[in-house]
Amino acid sequence: MTQPGSTPNRPRRGAGCLQSLLVLAVILGLGYGASKIFGDESSKSKGSSSSSSSASDGKGGSWAIGDCGGPDPENKPDGYRAFDCDETGATFRALKIEDASFLPNAIQCPAGTDLIIQVSRVFGSGGDKKGGGIPTNTVCGRNLTGDHPGDAGAGGGQLVEGDCISATAKEIACASAGANDFKVLGLVKEKAECPAATTEPMELMMAMGRPYDVICGGKV
Repeated sequence: MTQPGSTPNRPRRGAGCLQSLLVLAVILGLGYGASKIFGDESSKSKGSSSSSSSASDGKGGSWAIGDCGGPDPENKPDGYRAFDCDETGATFRALKIEDASFLPNAIQCPAGTDLIIQVSRVFGSGGDKKGGGIPTNTVCGRNLTGDHPGDAGAGGGQLVEGDCISATAKEIACASAGANDFKVLGLVKEKAECPAATTEPMELMMAMGRPYDVICGGKV
């Protein structure tokens, strides 16, 4: 996974500009289970929380590339809210904004994404902090610190070209890969689409919304 380019500085936003949005942590780490037709294990988390909960997030407006956010202290453990990027509570910056989806496999974020957050709008006063609201979009976020589990080979985030996997198609850190492990050379719909260097094309069980059905594995 290539390192995303730096995001230009954005005008400072007031603390209330993203209120009345509900933010849900979406599980990352789309690992895969064993057998020749590999099963989806999307309940496994890498670099983000393993459960989905919600957090109230301001009075109006919408997320944009370059906006920052972080954990919501009023909606622990999995809620997030908007912060100005220079506030102490900010932990990630938005790399890209995708449409909302009820199918987590349908969300494909760009290289360098460390966490994925689904945003929903809450109507009325207060809102339900435990799952209410209408999904509006999805934030692909990158940590503001030097910890980037979503980088290619780091062992976390979504599976992308350049990551490493075990013989059972489970994502692992390339630094710990051995002779029986593989590097992801492509993510395609059909085995025939894999690049020539592929030594282990791994067919996955069907998953609605996922843009690929085969992991093209090659020697590390």
